[in-house]
Formats: sequence, structure tokens, C-alpha cells
Amino acid sequence: MMETSIESWPVLLIILSSFISLASGIPILFGIIAPAAGQRISAGLMVLSALTGLTGAISVLASQTETVIKLNWHLPLGPMICSVDSLSAFFMIPVFIITACASIYSIEYWPAKDNLQNIRRLTFFFGALASAILWVVMAGSAALFLFAWEIMAISAFFVLTADDSDTEVREAGILYLICTHIGTLALFVLFAMLNYASGSFAFPGSGSIEAGNFMATVLFFLGIFGFGIKAGIMPFHVWLPSAHANAPSHVSAVMSGIILKIGIYGILRLLSFFKAIPLWWGITILTVGVVSGVLGVVFAIAQHDLKRLLAYHSIENIGIIMMGIGLSLIGISEKSSILIILGMAGALLHVMNHAIFKALLFFGAGSVIHAVGTREIDRMGGLLRKMPWTAAFFLTGAVAICGLPPLNGFVSEFFIYLGLFSSAARGNGASAAACALAAPCLALIGGLALACFVKVFGVVFLGTERFQLQEHDHEAGLSMRIPMAVLASICVFIGVVPFMLVPVLESAVRVWNHSAAIDIALAEAVPFKWISIMAIALISVIVCLYFARIRKASSEKSTTWGCGYTEPTPRMQYTASSFADTIIGLFAGVLWPTIHKPEIKSVFPKSSRFSSHVPETVLEKIYLPLLHLVSDRLTAIRKLQHGHLHFYILYIFLTLIALMIIPD
Repeated sequence: MMETSIESWPVLLIILSSFISLASGIPILFGIIAPAAGQRISAGLMVLSALTGLTGAISVLASQTETVIKLNWHLPLGPMICSVDSLSAFFMIPVFIITACASIYSIEYWPAKDNLQNIRRLTFFFGALASAILWVVMAGSAALFLFAWEIMAISAFFVLTADDSDTEVREAGILYLICTHIGTLALFVLFAMLNYASGSFAFPGSGSIEAGNFMATVLFFLGIFGFGIKAGIMPFHVWLPSAHANAPSHVSAVMSGIILKIGIYGILRLLSFFKAIPLWWGITILTVGVVSGVLGVVFAIAQHDLKRLLAYHSIENIGIIMMGIGLSLIGISEKSSILIILGMAGALLHVMNHAIFKALLFFGAGSVIHAVGTREIDRMGGLLRKMPWTAAFFLTGAVAICGLPPLNGFVSEFFIYLGLFSSAARGNGASAAACALAAPCLALIGGLALACFVKVFGVVFLGTERFQLQEHDHEAGLSMRIPMAVLASICVFIGVVPFMLVPVLESAVRVWNHSAAIDIALAEAVPFKWISIMAIALISVIVCLYFARIRKASSEKSTTWGCGYTEPTPRMQYTASSFADTIIGLFAGVLWPTIHKPEIKSVFPKSSRFSSHVPETVLEKIYLPLLHLVSDRLTAIRKLQHGHLHFYILYIFLTLIALMIIPD
């Protein structure tokens, strides 16, 4: 039996959108139509799904109401409850935008005619992934949440491993599958304990559970672990770099822009259940955010693989989001409205911003890889002249991710800066000290991100061509440029008129946790007028300088400055390694770089080469050695696995006897 509220049409639109997404890949899956036509129809259905879903999500945000649809069924985890409020509707917006753009982008980037062996599987599971993500965000009970969560995980695995003929892709997929199911096991325990604490598998009401007891503490850490794996929080991020690097670029955009945010959504939804949140919760999350932010960008600087570098920047930005969440929790414990509104609004806006500019960057990286045939940064160079549109869009995303005005990344980070400075100036004790230390860390993250993208843009797009990688390096086609143009426009729009998002952000923040008493408006805490004035002024200056440069530009062309050499060669340019060498040296204790230096033993040495490599330190230096140690210690127990059925029957019999002897 289904129960719905009267004003449920926006939610019904969102549900319809999820079914359209799920159905988008069915025609091509069963070979009803030709693969190329099926891919285009699928992209069209994904766009239709996005428009339908956006209408419903924006309606929910405008009405600021919660709609609950309940389906009673006889399952152990209780009824299936679909619940949509302003918080879940806010997280849906980037889902619709990114999946629609990615579908259009894939038409040329992953054309059906060149990928007949995997296009059916990829197209179907891409639609299933988008649909499952929506149901995760709409879930109001453990049954629906876990069901949709598992479909999301499996669908992500199949789109990640589309090119499963590549060994590296298969290994990345297996690592992702292992990590995501470890997180899922933690969530099973979490929901079982939540049922014990609240008495139901339906999600508790906002601010309805006391946070100051042992049960709440266990739930807090289970949530950070289970959802943190999906979000890519360091040190639970080990699946993320290889998965983002080896997936098709439009899939990488969805994984980084959306799937990571579903982990953040899970953390926020869990935290919304509690009231009287202790101060140490906020400081803990703030610290986790600082560690993820700083180490994520440090590892990014050391990368030679373009997509792996962008993957580590996702860890960095998840850290910034966690810093905003931590700041908001500190505000709840300190009963400070300004910290709550600035921290949570900054975190939510950065969720949106990161989804947009990171998808833009992965689309730009995909266009470069599509043109030159490699992900290695050191084999690129001079692409600005051949790919001016891609370079412009990539530069837009780079400026946004560095948190520079006049783009959207600056606005959300500015919210968090204001909150940290406010706490440091007005707070006392541990909260003031934590925020005072976090503020320079956020500045460090921004500075390192800027250094990293100066390296990336300089090595990839500027200078001269290092290697002749393909016979015809080419600019991206229209179906690849249109999604990039849409995302770049959103980056500019939010950066120039951020006040347009104030009602949306306030609605989501106030719905998030009813125990957080907020008596200040976001517009009172942030100088939106001056942000817009500064953004418009900067854009005007940039446009004037650009046209002035064009007018004065000489028709004469020459090579890049050769540092005094009469015949410079492409090998004399900076590489990814040389550009980042100083920073890598400063953080060598964390990165553990492997450097192979040339051996020079004579006055006239023979040809030699230099190479450097930064491993995935947490995985290769901590997790894998620990797992090998545990495996070695369990060798004796492994002997019990004989492969003979009668021994296994004996084990079961002895176990039953033991259970009968043990008293209740």
C-alpha cells in the first residue's frame, strides 16, 4: 500500500526522472536499434530526465516543504520510505546537470562505432547509476537507502571498467569494488545500531537523537568511516586515484562530481539526526578536512598523470567541504548562528561548485587525451594553439578550483574563511584555537592548488610540443564543447551573482538540522554586493586586457624564450617533475618519492635519464603491508580449509554444539 502527501507532484517528477534515466540505456542494451543511434537516444533521454528532475527539485527548494511517500512491504528492514526535502533536492541539482552534460559529451568522446564491445554495457549502467544516485538521496529508510546504495556501487563498477581489456582498468575496478563494499558493511552496522537507538529502520527526525552518549559516538565514527570511503576522505581514499584515472573521462566527471558528494550527503544526513552535538565532533571533522585538503593537494602536485592529478584534487576539495561541516558543528555546540550558517552554506555551495568545475576539468582532460592519445603530462605541450576552446574551458575550471575570483570556487571558500575568522576572533578555548589553525591551512591549500594548476596549464597547453603523439592533434567537437561551455558558464554565473543562490542555500541549511537555532540570514553574514562588484570589475579588466593584447599583437611568430640557447629544443622546457620538485622536497616525508638519478662517471658521460615517481603512499606503504602481515599470521588457520565436505559438516556440527552449551 502506498501513502503520499497532497503536494507530492515535485517528488513524482523526480521519480519519473529516475525512471527515464534507468530506461535510457535499454534500447541499446537489447540491440533494438543501432548502437550509434541508441547512444544519441540515450543522451536525449538523459537530458529529458535532467529537465524533468530539475523542475521537481527546484520546486521542492522553492516551496521549502518535505514530501514523504511510503510503500508498505513485508521485508525485515521495514517499509520503503521516499522522503524529499530541501537538503536532498539541493544534492539532486548537480546530479541532473552533470549526468546530462556527460551523456552529450560521450557521443564524440566514446563513440559507439569505435567501442562496439562495451558501448551497450556502458550506456545502460550509466543510466542505472544516475537513477540509483537519485534514489539514495530520496531514501527515507534503511531498506531503500541500502538497496539504492548497492545498485549505485555496482553500476559505478561497470561504467568504471568499460574498457576491461586493460589490466590497469580491471585492477582499479577490483580495488573500487573491495573498498565500496567495506564501506557498505559499516553502513549495515550503522543502520542496525540506528534502529536500536531510534526504534525503527525509518530515518529519525532531524535533531531527535541525543549525541552525548556512547551509542551516538559509535554511530558518528561508523558514519565517518562508511560514508568517508565513498566520499574519498583521506586516509579512506585509496580507491579514488586509480578509479578516476582509468574510467572514461565522462564517467570520471560523474564519479568525482557526484558519487563523492553522495558520501558527503550520507554524513550530513546522519549528523542531522542528532541534537546537542559535542564540540569534539566538530573539531574532529574540521581536522579530518584539513588533513584531506592539505595532503590531497600535495599528492596532486606530485602526479604526472593528468587524470590522477585531478583525482587527488577531488580529495582536496572534499577536505574543504569537511572543513565547512566541522565549522558548522562547532557553531551548533557553541550556539553560534553565524558559524552554523557560514559553515554549512559554505560546505553545501562547495558541493555544488566542486561538482561543476571538477566535471569541467575532467571534460577538458578528456578532450586533451582524446586528441593526443595519452594521460602523461610530460608528453604534452603547446596545445593552446591547436585546442583554444578546450584550453579556455580548462583554464576556467582551473581558476575556479583554485578558489580565485571572479569564479564560483572563490565564493564557497570565502564563506568558510569568514566562519573560521569569526570563530577565531570571537570564540574561546578549543574551538577558537582549532579555527585559528584551520584558516592558514585553508590558505595553504589554495596556494598549493594554484601552484599545481600553473604547472598543469603551463606544461600541457603552453610552450612547444614535446612529442608528436598523433598525426592530427585536433580540437574537441561540438558535442564535447557544448557541455564544457555550459559548465564554464555556471562557474561564471555563481561567481558573479552568488546572491541568486541565497534562498536555496538557506532553505537547505535550515532543513538540515532542526536543533540548530539560526537567527541570522546568510545575506547579513556575507557581503554579496561587494563580491559581485569585484567579480564584474575583474571580468571587465580581463576583457579589456585581452582585446588590448590582440590589437597590439605582432604577426611575427617565434619560439618560446630559450634561456640564452641559440637552438632551444622541447626537452629544455619545464616538466611536471621539475616544476614541482621544490614542493615535493618539502613534503617528502609524506610523499615518499622514488627518484632514479642518472649516473655520471666520466667527463663525457653516455646518454642517461632521470625519472621520479610518487607512490600511493597510504595504499602501498600502509594498507598493503598490513594486509600481508595479517595474511601471514593467519596461515596456520588457513590449513582448516581442506576442501573436503565432511570436514565442513563437522565444523558446523561443533559450532551448533557450542551455541547450545553457551547460556543465553
